[in-house]
Parts: sequence; structure tokens; C-alpha cells
Amino acid sequence: MYALKELENGFVYLEVKNEAAHAKIALQGAHIFKYENYNGELLWLSQISRFETGSAIRGGIPLCWPRFGNLDETLPQHGFARTMIFELIEVKEVSNSLTQVHLRLEDTPKSRKIWNFAFELDVVFEISATLSISMKTTNRDTKEFLLTQAFHTYFQVDDIVKVRIEGLEGMKYLDTLSDTKAVEDQPIEIDKEIDRVYLGVKEDIHLREEHKNISIHAENSNSAIVWNPWAEKCSNMSAMKPDAYKEFVCIESANAFDDFRIVQPNENVHLRATYLTQRC
Repeated sequence: MYALKELENGFVYLEVKNEAAHAKIALQGAHIFKYENYNGELLWLSQISRFETGSAIRGGIPLCWPRFGNLDETLPQHGFARTMIFELIEVKEVSNSLTQVHLRLEDTPKSRKIWNFAFELDVVFEISATLSISMKTTNRDTKEFLLTQAFHTYFQVDDIVKVRIEGLEGMKYLDTLSDTKAVEDQPIEIDKEIDRVYLGVKEDIHLREEHKNISIHAENSNSAIVWNPWAEKCSNMSAMKPDAYKEFVCIESANAFDDFRIVQPNENVHLRATYLTQRC
């Protein structure tokens, strides 16, 4: 079962329910902001996030595209896709427990003023006992363009100080807070602000809590980001309560920094992530 719904202010989202899961996806930004299955909620959503046209949702899985971060200072932080309205191409109920949702963004006069390229960005969600999301970028221009991108996934956690992240041991990373490089020598535990970009990532990443494990499987991605703003920064962020940092951690599947892509005319590039939740 699925239905397009609209808030009083005109903000449009798609609600999907099947035998395995329940999800909500905003047409603005192709932004999934709810996914729940029999193991509970996967995604964190700020209680005070604004659902307004032109404002990014705080939580869920924002799409960073065609830039992650501010590599190109002529573009907005994390690009512009997350505040653009996507076209709903198709909803396919493949089975009683699998629903596919296909959305598309194409260049417009508005996007051309920000980033002067012709493109198609196709985003496909697979809503089932697992959640999968893929982005396919197609260059419709006559010239190449550089692409960095990410699924900026906010995972809901019971208590940030009890979280353990495995799978990045031995990986080189850039600590963007200190602008230093290092190698991860142990599973990650978080007790302060963290903002690290890991490069050369090949294996699945595991987010472990006392009663829940989340496995993150990325395809066509060699980089990942781990982020939590902690108390001081959280208290100054928009659409976020001062103590919200205790409730989430972002683990982002990406093509970031040295993992950028050069997309030639008529070429396409894929990025995909699949999330599996298991109760202990």
C-alpha cells in the first residue's frame, strides 16, 4: 500500500506500507525520513525538524549531491539536491513485502544557475525487511563533470556513549576537526565530537548496540564518514534540540574527497547502500 500525502503547508511525501516495513519519503530531496520494520526504527529524525519547501529535513537520509561537503565553494554545503523537488517516476509493489520507489531529478534553469550541467539523477528505494537506496547520476551534457556524493544517514541509537562501530579498523582517515590524517586502530566508540572521512573502505560497516546491530553494505563507494556534533555544536545547530546528539550517529556511504568521480558525457555513475537491522 502507498499514498502521496501533503502537509498543510503543501509539503509532499510518499508513505509506503507493506508486510515488512513502513517508510516515508519526501519528494523534496528524495529524502527518506522514516523507515521502520519489525526490529524498530532505523533512522533518527529531529523532533523539531521543519518540513518546509526549501529547507532540508534534519534526520533520515539526506542526499549530498553533486558535492559532499564544500569541496567546491561555488555550490551550497553538500550540494543542492536535498532541497530540490524530484519527480515520482514509479512505485512498484513487487511483492507483499517489497516496494520499489523511483524518483528523478533533472537539470532546470534554477539548477543551471547553481551548477551549469545537464544531468539526470535517479534515486531508487527498496522498502522491505532491509532498506536499500541507490543513486544513478547520468551526464546529459557535452562536457565532463566532477562528482562527490553521499547518503548522509542518521541512525537512531539508544545512547551514543554505548555505540560501537566496527569495520573501519586499519582504514586511513582524515579528521576534519583537526585537519590531520591517521589510521583507525580499533573499533570506534564516541565520547566527544567526531567528524572523520575514511578512505579505502572495502568491507561492511557494523553499528553495534546492546540490543541491536545494523550492517551497512555500500557499493561503488570507497569512502565513509562518521559524524556526531556532540553537545556544544549540537546546541547551535538548526532544527536540533541541544541534547539530540545522544540519540544518533551518522555513518555515510560516499564518494568523498579522493574518492571523487569524473563523469563523461552520456556516462553514468552508481552509488548504493543497503541497511540490515538485527536484534540481539
